[in-house]
Amino acid sequence: TSCPKSRANMDDEATRKEELRRTWDHFREVPRVEDEEKPRKSLKFLQYFVCSVFGFMVFVLGFLSKSSLLLLITISSESSTTIASRPFGLLMLACTLVVPSVLIFLKSCWKITFKDSKSPSKLSFVWIVGVEFLVASGTAILTLVAMPFLDVITNVMILNSVCIFSAVLQVANCALTQEKNKLLIIPPIIAVILVLVGYVFLFIGYGIDNGPNSKQMYMYCGLAIWGTILVSLNWWENFATMFKIPFLDRIVVDIKHSRNFSYMISSTVRIVVTAIIIGAYVKLSGEDWSLVNKVPGQTVKVAVSLFAIQAISSALCHWFVVAACKMHALRRGFVLPSILMSPGVLVAFLLAFVIRYELAQQVFGVINIDLPTYCQNFPLTSNYDQDTSVAESLVNDITQNLCNRGAFNRLNQGGLSVLVISAVVWWAGLLLSTLYVWLIPIHRIERTAKLFTRRLYESAFIDPSMLLNMRFQIPNKDDKNREEPVKIYLCATMWHETRDEMMKILISLFRLDKHSPKKGSNTNISFEAHIFFDDAFMEVEELGKKKRCVNEYAEDLVDVIKEVYTVFGEEKSSIFNSTNYLQEAGHQKIIQTPYGGRLCYTLPQENPLIIHFKDKEQIRHKKRWSQIMYLYYLLGWKLDRKYFDKLEMGEEENYLVEALKKEKHNTFILALDGDTDFQPSAVMLLVDRMRLYPDVGAACGRIHPTGTGPMVWYQKFEYAVGHWLQKTAEHVLGCVLCSPGCFSLFRGAALMDNNIMKTYTTKATEAIHYVQYDQGEDRWLCTLILQQGWRVEYNAASDAYTNAPQEFKEFYNQRRRWGPSTMANTIDLLGSGSQTVKINKSISTPYILYQVFCMGSSILGPATVCLMLAGSFSFVFGMKANWALVLAIVPPVIYMMLCFKLKSDTQINIAAFMSIFYAFLMSATILSIIGEMVKEQTFMTPSGLFFISMCILFIVTALLHPQEAPLIIYGVVYILSIPSGYLLLTIFSLVNMNNISWGTRETASKTEAKPAPTTKKHVAYEKTCTCCCWNIEIQVNKDEKFTPNTQPLLQQNEVTENALCLEDQSQEESILRDSWIKQLQVKSDELKLVEDTLEDDEVLFWEGLIERYLEPLHEDKKKQEQIKKDLKSLRNKVTFVFFLFNCLWVVATFFLQTIGTPVSIQIPKVYANGLYLKGQYLYIDPIGLMFLLSFAGLLLVQFLAMLYHRVYTLIHFVAYIGTESKAVKRKVQKSLKEQKETGKNYL
Repeated sequence: TSCPKSRANMDDEATRKEELRRTWDHFREVPRVEDEEKPRKSLKFLQYFVCSVFGFMVFVLGFLSKSSLLLLITISSESSTTIASRPFGLLMLACTLVVPSVLIFLKSCWKITFKDSKSPSKLSFVWIVGVEFLVASGTAILTLVAMPFLDVITNVMILNSVCIFSAVLQVANCALTQEKNKLLIIPPIIAVILVLVGYVFLFIGYGIDNGPNSKQMYMYCGLAIWGTILVSLNWWENFATMFKIPFLDRIVVDIKHSRNFSYMISSTVRIVVTAIIIGAYVKLSGEDWSLVNKVPGQTVKVAVSLFAIQAISSALCHWFVVAACKMHALRRGFVLPSILMSPGVLVAFLLAFVIRYELAQQVFGVINIDLPTYCQNFPLTSNYDQDTSVAESLVNDITQNLCNRGAFNRLNQGGLSVLVISAVVWWAGLLLSTLYVWLIPIHRIERTAKLFTRRLYESAFIDPSMLLNMRFQIPNKDDKNREEPVKIYLCATMWHETRDEMMKILISLFRLDKHSPKKGSNTNISFEAHIFFDDAFMEVEELGKKKRCVNEYAEDLVDVIKEVYTVFGEEKSSIFNSTNYLQEAGHQKIIQTPYGGRLCYTLPQENPLIIHFKDKEQIRHKKRWSQIMYLYYLLGWKLDRKYFDKLEMGEEENYLVEALKKEKHNTFILALDGDTDFQPSAVMLLVDRMRLYPDVGAACGRIHPTGTGPMVWYQKFEYAVGHWLQKTAEHVLGCVLCSPGCFSLFRGAALMDNNIMKTYTTKATEAIHYVQYDQGEDRWLCTLILQQGWRVEYNAASDAYTNAPQEFKEFYNQRRRWGPSTMANTIDLLGSGSQTVKINKSISTPYILYQVFCMGSSILGPATVCLMLAGSFSFVFGMKANWALVLAIVPPVIYMMLCFKLKSDTQINIAAFMSIFYAFLMSATILSIIGEMVKEQTFMTPSGLFFISMCILFIVTALLHPQEAPLIIYGVVYILSIPSGYLLLTIFSLVNMNNISWGTRETASKTEAKPAPTTKKHVAYEKTCTCCCWNIEIQVNKDEKFTPNTQPLLQQNEVTENALCLEDQSQEESILRDSWIKQLQVKSDELKLVEDTLEDDEVLFWEGLIERYLEPLHEDKKKQEQIKKDLKSLRNKVTFVFFLFNCLWVVATFFLQTIGTPVSIQIPKVYANGLYLKGQYLYIDPIGLMFLLSFAGLLLVQFLAMLYHRVYTLIHFVAYIGTESKAVKRKVQKSLKEQKETGKNYL
């Protein structure tokens, strides 16, 4: 009786000791978590600065567009003295009207040729021609016929009256739809009234000015009004669908489906109508077209300059408006600058008039000259300087234009008042008719087609056309909730990751959990995280029995989860309750599954995290099969199955089909590696791309390699250049060919499409399959997606970090897999290029040619490196060119022959030694290029220009990526390693193509130990009983020395009772089989793992999936030998083709150098100071020059694509900062409120 008591006292003492320890030993060593919840001040400043700059540019460019158009109209009037030929001025004015139509025509032709080529119906064709004829006629009549006879003030403001038809349609829409908010009908009604008042005052004003002689001006006023009414029909489509008229609805839908053909037709009609009207008007007005051929140079200079300013500024203004809307700067970046354009231009013209008036008073010494006298004598006062500049001539024309108005030359107060009123009411009418634009709720980086009704912009009405072109939407508070819910499955694959690597991915998942809690989130995005752990189980022999346990990598994962859980959980707690947080987190689940085992965690914000431990004896292992496992589980079982259940419950089939289609479209899988580190913003930015374009099947981010050492430095710059230039060019010109599996977002609908997920399950049976399918599974998956018609995109603002190989051997083995796989998939895509172009709208024939050229450059890379080294030998050692070429070729040829004979590790060691040697040669090569420029005393040589231009290109590219600009330093390592990366690595990859092993992370399990003599207990007798709630075990053991795996175990002395039944044996076997559960429960400690079971249906699903697609592969030695032979045969063929092409390239260069001058291209020698001497030339072989120019052209195309992509990345990033900061602010305020309430409750 005393034994239990003493034991109880000991337990009490231990408990008390532990309680006391928690009071003084609560300090922890926790991982550092970088949090981006609160945007940095610099980013907020960037957002405000960029939005303000865009708003300023919209105003400035709109000002230039409007003022240059009005100046063209002014100099085309009969009273102008700036140009000598009025027909030429009218011609330039007509050209400004058709510039947008020409641009749209070219763009539509491109899309029809290489992308969409649907044509409209006959009814839609007639409608388009009719409407565009009226609009083009109105524009030409207004600007070419009427406005040259009106004053500048009227011309500035009458352009705003084109809003009248839109205002009328708004009134009709509000009246017919019976909108709850009746006040919405008031602004458009007032707008219609104000525009009509302006029309009336236009007639009254000119009637007051001209009296009985106003008949001609009345005609021009009528033409101007008629023109504005016809132009206002331009935006009919904005309101057509709101009236529910079947005829208009059919036309709108048909035009939408045949958008490119419709725009080509409309732009053609506008160009033809404008040409006819300008031709007829010049003839009817008594002007002579032949004078256009005799125009003085000054006239051409002025008119063409104004035309260029107007055309360029209009196009740029339109682009800046679209960009401002996409970056969520609607009001300050678009609406406000557009509304202020007309007043700004009017003030500028009036200032020019006033300054000219003041200047005339100073020149003639008359201080108090009145305005009527000045206007009546203006032709005399304007000729005080014979050398009048173009600017002064334009100001004189503006002054003369205003002085011709009676309100100025007679200072008629009534006429002046009418003029001011008409100008103000037109501007106010535009403001009120576009009041809805201020209230339109838009999403970040919204598609242009959703922002604006028409792709066209009107160069003559730049400000009203953009405002009226904005889609009409009645403001609704529920618009934010109309977005469909999005489900994201984060799927990471693991194998032999270290604790630090596991820490990265788990911190990223917990960070996302904090950003998007399951309850109380500001977004409609939910996520579920899955980790698929390959080869997690092993058998451990203990007490003569084999137990099924998980390896120490799996144990590390459980331990790291507990550690990260503690860090993120403690954010809700203080030091007084932090030690109990894991216990209060609730029970997590541990489940035995047909493929191994599963751990189900609930993260601090209630999002699920599921760990799938795979047993390679029960399910097929390696990365591609893990991907197939989660694709069928998440998309097939969890997504598709529930709709079959609903169908069985009696729900309507048509409804279920549409609902399933919608959910597939809004379900995404984020593919991750086991060491990926990312922020929540990186995921949200990829989701934005998916939401923006429904045809995007996959999107990837900017991958940053991490680690230390020269190999990582090389990869940092290699990744940077690949993303800066190659990925951006693929995104802009066509589609990204590879969305890396370490961080890519895939659309469920794309993966579930025909010929993708099913094809991805194909088991490799041929040699090429092993290279294409298993060596680069992410690239093959993207190839399938592209061939099915989906688009793959790249978002440079979405950053992710992953560990890169730090050892030379690991790097070469990794690229040994990637190189052949990349080539195989690219050839597959190019082989089906003609069919893919028809299916995929984003892939065109020019893009296929671009990829062919890139493939050719890659194939000729080894020969190019040899030629470059030969040049350095020739310059540094003074060798003849041909001997230098032979010397450059010999080492790689010898290395290739050695690769065929030696083992892989030996090949890599030789490559490492040669890489160091080649690094010195590369430094000599760079010095030889510089030395050649010094020797020739000019950099105007092909090699010199190429070298300098490449340096400038890379430096500028790095500066355009400010956060990554320091990576340019690693460019030195990259350049020195070019022979290793493009010559030796290519040879190694080709010769070892038959090696289909993974090559990286292939380390032995941590649990494996060397055999050593140990002492082991052999049970001779065992008996257990229970007494007073205590388990008493009596065991008699016999100790023996033994060596594992060397001799069979000694036979145990079996003293067993005859009462042991078969049921006890099966129970014991079950315990041994499930010992991994107890193992992880002990490892998880305070974060309790409670054993659970799968549903019966899910068990059947896994058994069926394994049986059909994922059954472990059994070794067939005969078949494996045949595959080895086939792989070697494939290796030999590919290596021969590579060798042949490179030999042809080198041999051609060799013979050209041997022949010498007769076949060389002769170019003049230009010195650095620009001096050119006759008789001095540089001689270049034509093949080398062709390749140099081609490669330079390729880089130039990539550089221009990078500029385009960089601008849109900035727009997206700024839009994200602006929208997310508001959400974070609301979250912080909510958190502070909860903390206050918690404090009150505590008090």
